Amino acid sequence: MAEYKERKRWLLFGLPFTFTKYTVTEEKLVINKGFFKLQEDTCYLYKVIDVKLERTLLERMCGLGTIVCYTGDVTDKVIKLIHIKNSKPINDFILDQSEEMRRKRRTLNTLSLTQGMSDIDDADLDE
Repeated sequence: MAEYKERKRWLLFGLPFTFTKYTVTEEKLVINKGFFKLQEDTCYLYKVIDVKLERTLLERMCGLGTIVCYTGDVTDKVIKLIHIKNSKPINDFILDQSEEMRRKRRTLNTLSLTQGMSDIDDADLDE
């Protein structure tokens, strides 16, 4: 079972002196934040619609990257894994595993067909 554990890091020198931990398993993505007040946010990978890898010049110099996950989750539409090491393999893992979990659960992504249809009258739809 593949699992990635990373910490949010300082951009300068890539030091892991933050209290944010990311865990990516085959089924879910978990973000643990905080020191005094702990907050855990979980998103199932089958809800991840798209993944984007962002790497600024300073991030590349420090060997870091930021992964942006666009989800169909109600609480978090966009999840960011900020300044993490091994960002490229984790990005690829999330992308592949999210597709695998959708196939496994037989989940279908649907698009809103009503967007962009403001030009069409209801009468046109009845014909």
